[in-house]
Amino acid sequence: MLSSTSTSSTSPHKFSFFSRPKTTSLTTPRVVVTTRIVTVQRPAVAAKPVAPTSAAPPKAHSAAQETPMSKMSTTTAQKRKRPARDTDADARPSVAKRARGRVAHAPTPSPSTDSSRSSTRERSSLTPGASSAASSRASTRFRTSPPTSEALYRSSRSRSVSVLANIDEPIERDCYLDETHASEQGFMSCELVVNSLMKSYKAFFKNPEDPTDTSFEPHPTDYPVAELEFPNTGASERYILLAPKDKDHYNPIMCLEKSLYTIIDTYLTPEQQALFGTTYSDIAPPSPSPLDNGFPRVNHLRNLQRAIHKRDGPLFVATLNDINALLRTFKYPALPADIFEAPSPNALREAIRTWRPTGMPTPIVHRIVDETYQRTVGPRTHELAHYEAFSSTVYGELMPTLVSDIIRLARLRPGSLLIDLGSGVGNIVLQAALQSGCDAFGVEIMPAPASIAREQREQMRMRARMWGVTMGEVELEEGDMLESKRVSELMGEADVVLINNKVFSEPLNEAIRPKFLDLKEGALVVSLKPFVAGSALNARLTERNIDDISAIFDVSEQPYHSGAVSWGSGSGSYYVHRVDREGYKAIRERFESQRSRSVRSRR
Repeated sequence: MLSSTSTSSTSPHKFSFFSRPKTTSLTTPRVVVTTRIVTVQRPAVAAKPVAPTSAAPPKAHSAAQETPMSKMSTTTAQKRKRPARDTDADARPSVAKRARGRVAHAPTPSPSTDSSRSSTRERSSLTPGASSAASSRASTRFRTSPPTSEALYRSSRSRSVSVLANIDEPIERDCYLDETHASEQGFMSCELVVNSLMKSYKAFFKNPEDPTDTSFEPHPTDYPVAELEFPNTGASERYILLAPKDKDHYNPIMCLEKSLYTIIDTYLTPEQQALFGTTYSDIAPPSPSPLDNGFPRVNHLRNLQRAIHKRDGPLFVATLNDINALLRTFKYPALPADIFEAPSPNALREAIRTWRPTGMPTPIVHRIVDETYQRTVGPRTHELAHYEAFSSTVYGELMPTLVSDIIRLARLRPGSLLIDLGSGVGNIVLQAALQSGCDAFGVEIMPAPASIAREQREQMRMRARMWGVTMGEVELEEGDMLESKRVSELMGEADVVLINNKVFSEPLNEAIRPKFLDLKEGALVVSLKPFVAGSALNARLTERNIDDISAIFDVSEQPYHSGAVSWGSGSGSYYVHRVDREGYKAIRERFESQRSRSVRSRR
């Protein structure tokens, strides 16, 4: 029986549809038949052209029913399988084996459906490794493509902490000083400063009625002088009426004029202002005062400007005396007829109480700052030129207008703490304490600026008392900001840290950055150069910068305009860094989540 079966297997053309059951006994030992293939010589030439013959029917069938969709599917499948093969040499043995297997054992194609299914099963079972490998490679190819994730940037924070305060929004503050003024030892008045520099001044006024009058000429002792009343009780200052030979030096006449206008504009009511008249710059004259009582008014301010324009010394002195007389009527009102009735208070001092809802008027802040600076820093500016060029000790200042903007933007107020690292002559800490009433600390390594800053602090306290206003406490230290124990103590309490690092070296900026880790949540760092890693403020978060110290900051760029800094006339930018650890925590969690998803997708 076995021999007959074996004989019949060599002549497959004798099988018919009805003899098909006899072949079922041969289907199971087909593996045994495969062993016979091994005995066949591999380089058989006859077997090579047969391979396309056995594969021809599927091709013909495919061509007969070919559609654009099937053509696209076939091409796509070929493209997917093609990169999976490393070399053509690796693929050839597999093709040869499949060809030989089909030549030796596949029955002659017939229209039988059953035979077609058998042939299909045979082809799929002959190359399971290649099929699964291709499938595995295709699957791996799709898995290694990382999922599309949202790009995270410094500003991608869940909280809107980057919105800074409106600099025009007022801050309530009580500026009233409950003290009268008294002459203090060491007070640097205009008279004292100009007298010490008499050789650098020349005559400005003259007497038009008497050309021989020399009373307005410079003189060591007999120099022209005038006095101006200040708001606080007992406060006044004497001004030498001379002009500087160098137009860029301190001009006492201009200083007197500006202080007078500031007093009238900020301390007096409209009715009181009307008594002084108008200036050429006024758009419209003030409303008539009910105190006129029908008497003709004298335009004192117009006369004062006319005297300056014509350089009429006698007219200037006479007009200023009339103005001082009016100011004294507000400072020292007449005593009541009833001796038991309380005397009227100083009207100029009482005006300070009305500022509480909006804080100290900016013109007064700038006037006090300028008066102090001109009398203290001006005569010693030559000392500030002793520095190494292009080094971190090069001296530069922020002008009062820019400092005012920073103070309002930072919302400084009484109880706040400002730290100035590299405070120079103390301009910023002093103005902040005056304008907002906050406490301020400054550290400066250069001896000359540090010495001037200490002198400026004492002079500003005296001058603020003349104007009848309060200011916060100011602490100054001469030393290295990086080694200062006081800086380390106060950093955790600071609301604002200001650093004019425009010319700081990169190593110095890097050395400062670790100190920011002690700042409390919501504290601000204001600088002329940003402290964030990289060149972009809103850089994309990556593995390289997610752990950087500056990642705790939410940074914004703020513009400043022409004339805001001492080292140039152009505009520029400063940078406000807000400590936002909560926002950093949230964005880091998002970053870690995206990173973990990306790692899982590559497995």
